[in-house]
Amino acid sequence: MVTVDSIFTDTIEIKQSKFMAYLMPITLYESEMKRLREKHPKAVHFVSAYRMLNEYDQIVEYSGDDGEPKGTSGKPTLSVLQGHELINAAMITVRYFGGTKLGPGGLVRAYAEAANAAFTVATLIPYEKLYTQKIACEYSHISIVEYEVPRHRIEILSKVFDERGATFQIQATGEDLENFYNLLGRAISKMPCD
Repeated sequence: MVTVDSIFTDTIEIKQSKFMAYLMPITLYESEMKRLREKHPKAVHFVSAYRMLNEYDQIVEYSGDDGEPKGTSGKPTLSVLQGHELINAAMITVRYFGGTKLGPGGLVRAYAEAANAAFTVATLIPYEKLYTQKIACEYSHISIVEYEVPRHRIEILSKVFDERGATFQIQATGEDLENFYNLLGRAISKMPCD
């Protein structure tokens, strides 16, 4: 499986209708939908689809036609995500109507072509499951933790200081976390996540 970490877009035109496809990380889906609706008030459709993993590692899929005939736009868009094994990714296609009806077959081809166009310009990255954990350390070990975190591809989500030291909420792959823990050993202690 692969995913993306930023927004990629491409535009196609068929019989004067313009299809602007945006491929993005699932985390940006809602804010990007809002932004696109505000940016393109004269567009007639905002077709979308996404694939993501839930907390049980099950694939959750969605497709929406946004007023296009049922099954002619969201499903072909979702099929592109499935076909390229994209996960934790969303696609939004903005359509400006050009005056000529495309018919059901034409719509299916147009939305699939637009989605494939955005996929073609995307930089794909291998999907890796990330784990969120909490660690604590004394003040004397904070600098070594902060030094080693980027070297192990770990992201600090939060840092809280108290009278004994600091508590970090971190996120990384299982392998990177294991290497980090093996290196720092007793300098840190793992804590349950809330």
